[in-house]
Amino acid sequence: MKKIFIAGCGGMLGQSFYNEFKENYEVFCTDIDVNEDWLNFQDFRDYDSYQKLVKQQSPDILIHLGAHTDLEYCELNIDDAYQTNTLSVQNATYIANQLSIPLIYISTAGIFDGSKDSFDDWDAPNPIGVYARTKYLGEKIVVENANNYFIFRAGWMMGGHEKDKKFIYKIINQIKSGVSVLNIVNDRDGTPTYTVDFARNVKKVIENEFYGLYNLVCPGLTSRLEVTQEILKVLDLDKSIRINEVSSDFFKKQYFAERPTSERLLNKKLDLMGLNLMRDWKEALKHYIGSLKI
Repeated sequence: MKKIFIAGCGGMLGQSFYNEFKENYEVFCTDIDVNEDWLNFQDFRDYDSYQKLVKQQSPDILIHLGAHTDLEYCELNIDDAYQTNTLSVQNATYIANQLSIPLIYISTAGIFDGSKDSFDDWDAPNPIGVYARTKYLGEKIVVENANNYFIFRAGWMMGGHEKDKKFIYKIINQIKSGVSVLNIVNDRDGTPTYTVDFARNVKKVIENEFYGLYNLVCPGLTSRLEVTQEILKVLDLDKSIRINEVSSDFFKKQYFAERPTSERLLNKKLDLMGLNLMRDWKEALKHYIGSLKI
């Protein structure tokens, strides 16, 4: 049985990776926040300890998941953002090369500038803001230095239940709190990414050993507004909860980091290769909401 080392596995995506890989692989998971009994403490910003632990475990694959994904935090803590999102990826690259094993790195749709309606795998990134820049530089480090690698770009993440801190779960929490009106921006477009499907598709690609860089999101181009409308529809609350459309400026004090107007990704490479396992975003959203037992 092959062994996988997953660094930064304590978040919403890590939960899905652990669940997906544990049946067919020996999985060793680490995080700075040990919130599960299957997690081991590791700060991957510390190169020496990261290298030591990975070498001790001697895995066949190194998956580097962890990152600061809060855009406002990154703007306020620039050095930590680069240390966590960029230099730690350099650490992972060096370690994977030393052990002659593949490296898997998770990137983001946020590395694009929103100048187009949608972006495929071959479009050139142009990051705006600290978070986007740190993630894109992580991509560059992997592409330019890793011997064998997989890079997967995710969109608007959903999954992980109580570990989910993203837009979709925030809307669901507002609904659970009993609100009658939701203030939703009408000027932000993207593509949801269900962590369950994401982990399954990553597994499929790496088992075929098709190294390279891939967009990996749920099919279907959508928006914050349409996603919220669909959430209310799935919960049969579209008649009882009203949506108040606002521009992004409405939340400018709270969400002050610059964001692209469109983060829509197309899984062009995986479609052409016949390896796109991602469900349509509406189907995936319905499945996720069902798992929450609201």
